[in-house]
Amino acid sequence: MFSSVKKHCGELQKSTMGIKGLQGFVARVCPDACRMVDLKEMAEKHRIDHPDVTPVIVVDAMSCVRRWYTPESWVCGGQWREYLTVLEDFIETFKAAGIELVFYFDGVVEEKKRDEWIKRRQQNNKEIANLFQFIKTHRKQPGREMFVLPSALPTFTRFALKSLGQKTVCTLQEADFEVAAYGLQHNCMGILGQDSDYLIYNTSPYFSIEKLCLDRLVTVMYSREDLCRALGLNMMHLPLFACLLGNDVVPENMLEGFWHKCLVICPSRNKSYNRRTSIILAVAKYISKIPCLYSSLKHLEDMLPLGSDKTLLHRGMESYLLPGQQSPWIPPDARNFKMFSGQEETPMCRDKEIFQLAKEHHIQSENYAIFNILSNGELECSNSLEDDCDTEIPGQALIYRPARQHIYSVLLESGDGACPMVKEWFVYCGNPLQEPDLIQPVQPSIPGGTPNLKTLWFAKGPDVEKQRYSTFLACFHLQDAMEELQALEAPVAAFCCLLTYLMLQVSSLSLEDLNAFVALILCLRGKSAAELASLQLVQVDSRAVHLGAVLVRGLTTLLMANSACGFPFRMDDLMPWKVFDGKLFQEKYQKSHQSCSLEELLEGNESLYTPFQNLKSLICKVCAVKKRTIQSKPRGSGFITGTHQRELNPRFQQTHRSSFVSPYHNQMRGNLWRNPQPQGRRYRSGHSDQRRRFHVPPW
Repeated sequence: MFSSVKKHCGELQKSTMGIKGLQGFVARVCPDACRMVDLKEMAEKHRIDHPDVTPVIVVDAMSCVRRWYTPESWVCGGQWREYLTVLEDFIETFKAAGIELVFYFDGVVEEKKRDEWIKRRQQNNKEIANLFQFIKTHRKQPGREMFVLPSALPTFTRFALKSLGQKTVCTLQEADFEVAAYGLQHNCMGILGQDSDYLIYNTSPYFSIEKLCLDRLVTVMYSREDLCRALGLNMMHLPLFACLLGNDVVPENMLEGFWHKCLVICPSRNKSYNRRTSIILAVAKYISKIPCLYSSLKHLEDMLPLGSDKTLLHRGMESYLLPGQQSPWIPPDARNFKMFSGQEETPMCRDKEIFQLAKEHHIQSENYAIFNILSNGELECSNSLEDDCDTEIPGQALIYRPARQHIYSVLLESGDGACPMVKEWFVYCGNPLQEPDLIQPVQPSIPGGTPNLKTLWFAKGPDVEKQRYSTFLACFHLQDAMEELQALEAPVAAFCCLLTYLMLQVSSLSLEDLNAFVALILCLRGKSAAELASLQLVQVDSRAVHLGAVLVRGLTTLLMANSACGFPFRMDDLMPWKVFDGKLFQEKYQKSHQSCSLEELLEGNESLYTPFQNLKSLICKVCAVKKRTIQSKPRGSGFITGTHQRELNPRFQQTHRSSFVSPYHNQMRGNLWRNPQPQGRRYRSGHSDQRRRFHVPPW
């Protein structure tokens, strides 16, 4: 089920995958250290050995997301409902075997990984440029060899797993350390991931996601003990072994001279081995001959060209020591133990209560990006599927920057008006990522000023709920449309908020683009994952690919604003599976730009006509107030061929205007009202209210 896909883009993805070449070395040279195991049998044995304890596998989710994304279409912005069913099936398969899963996600990019993160982002830029060139040339999705993750997939995977009832943890530091520590502390049955660092930590058994056959629940288990036997080492040697091969702390370029020395002293007897294999064997042999003493470590530090930081090797080894573990290489009085505090906390937020709540929500995957901003004023965003050659559409990082500036102000504004800059590491065309962009927070326009965080996060009552909602809208310059937006069902309101913001920010967006987006959200409801999976596209349009990625990144901006403003929406209402499907958007986009009939755009569903006109009217009205007229600009020919024109229902007949004027003038009337929908924080039902909400057909 899970194909081995090598190229990927995403959010805070693992900047490295452990020790270079080690996992391949184990498979080739130490076959006894990688055994096929049956996880059902191992779970049964775990239950016998530990009665009354449910077998738990802790999952390094960032190693798994590209294997989980198995929907056939990946280029159009994401098949989110299909993906949700994949995750459900994954969970249910383990549950049927009596195995509980705990999912860990990287919550930070540690500074020691920054250079590697930048290098990967630049490589991803090249891959995405090649991808768009392919789409423009062939008007179809390329093969899996060019696969990149849909934009924001890791972010939404976190929330998807949480919504499916899974324990989901967002880390305060490097995920592999926290995963290994959790496995050890909770006596877990194993760790599921794809990172050779798990061969180094002295923790639970390490299972491969890459080799997992989900149907039979069998995979490869990598054995530290068998690796040590094959190399003539013992378990206490492994951290030093990892450091002397080069890892996240000790860079490889400092080790070339040492490797040469090892190859001379301990040459390989097998001349067919490549250089990396010979280095791994020679380093292991060298280590096996030196005493496990602190003095040996000091001697190595003196021998290596570590520059001004002579503690690099010491720190590298210590990074593998989990809570409660000791090492003969490092005496207790020489340790600077790495606790679960994450990066050094000199928080930008001085209010301990606010900071603690943000931290708790971060760990529990209940907010988005807030802790990163409040702790060190720094935020990252990886590559998106954006066409750098399309100069009409700015990078999503720039499109949503004004909204983020308001969000930063909500989070960081102090009583005296002082507000520190935020460092942004965002990927966009023309940004070399040599240093972060320094972004100045900007106060949103709110009568009476922005409510403070204590009010937004802790206060209760209808007045505060209104403040949360209005502050959220103010981040997108839409506070004047509060009454109309509150009348909508929550997912539709959020989608309209985002779509209106996009229309205001990107002047090249046309009436055809607006029609496609509105038709998308109306036609998506009620469609199952299977229906969406069966949808076949004649062609793929590159501009629609770009717009799909921009829209999905906008949803993450909604998540950030919602988290900052005290959750005026349930987080679940802001998820892409509620409002977006990549293939369906492609279809709507292409038909809209072909000037198809409204009947065809809405799939012949007459009940969608009035909601379509009203949603479109609302967006156009807000834009008109801000002097933005949305013009018709069909891009049309050649995207769809042989479309059958059905006989038109007179109800749908309408001429295509060069700009839109609503026949309803935003009147919400008749059967368009629905019962209140409870809102509130995260996935719980929040406070209900007595406002009537504008109706669009049931989900």
